[in-house]
Amino acid sequence: MKTVYDVQQLLKQFGTIIYTGDRKADLMLMHDELRELFQANVIAPIEFQSAALVIKREIGEIEKNERF
Repeated sequence: MKTVYDVQQLLKQFGTIIYTGDRKADLMLMHDELRELFQANVIAPIEFQSAALVIKREIGEIEKNERF
């Protein structure tokens, strides 16, 4: 998994589509959904880790841009 789009497609497989209009809030909700899927043993640990990394990286970019 390399992009946020990939994460969205993974979540879409489970009927989850997230769009609030706030990119950072969307990413945090996606992370919560991923965590729930992982805890329910629906997705593999490697899927969770790679998706979470993509989301955390994107949140970091947003926060970096907010500072300037």
